[in-house]
Amino acid sequence: MTLQMGGEEMRRITLIWKDTYVVALAMALLVVAVAPADAQNQATSGTVAVSMTNQVPTGTRFLAGLDEVLSTEGSKAGDRFTARTLEPLVAADGTVLPPGAKIRGHVDKVEEAHATGRGKLWLTFDDIQEPDAVAPIVAVVTDVPGVHSVRVDYAKESEIEVRTGNKQEQAEAAAEAALVGAEPGVATKDKKAAAIGAAAGAATAFMAASGLGQELTLGKGTKLELELERPLYFFYRQ
Repeated sequence: MTLQMGGEEMRRITLIWKDTYVVALAMALLVVAVAPADAQNQATSGTVAVSMTNQVPTGTRFLAGLDEVLSTEGSKAGDRFTARTLEPLVAADGTVLPPGAKIRGHVDKVEEAHATGRGKLWLTFDDIQEPDAVAPIVAVVTDVPGVHSVRVDYAKESEIEVRTGNKQEQAEAAAEAALVGAEPGVATKDKKAAAIGAAAGAATAFMAASGLGQELTLGKGTKLELELERPLYFFYRQ
């Protein structure tokens, strides 16, 4: 049996099909419009993704070793340097960045000893290389462990400077040097020479004990303790 439809029925079916098509198309466009931008980017690029759980939290401290020498005599603001992590970094989800990851940074500021009386350095860390990506890192130096001749002043933007001796050490060094400096004058019974020698010796000892006039040098392999000021996110490829 053949089903026959009149012109009016055919026109109605055509209109219904057109309306259905328009509604479906509109819904498809709406889904695309409201989809998160990062989801679209991941779908199209398929490269790097990041999760809130694969982050190392703010305040985490770890050791890094310098790959080159930095000093107040040879370094200047803007000089690039690299360091390597000496400890594993573990994210909240258990992801581990093993030791040996490269950290790139630059010298932020240098103050030579002849300008300020004591050599000082400020360092900035830019990024860290992971197996699949380069992640930004925001960290500061909190200590230079094992190097007793320098100290870090956290209150002054992690200023690294030559360490000063305590007052007792300075006084003892000055007194000892004064006696040594006065010996030639005492031996020749020349009071003026003895006084000049004592003053010169005391001044030299005080300068050495107080760190005045000393340039700052961080040798290759020097350990730096770093503290994250922002979370460090681990990136991975999908």
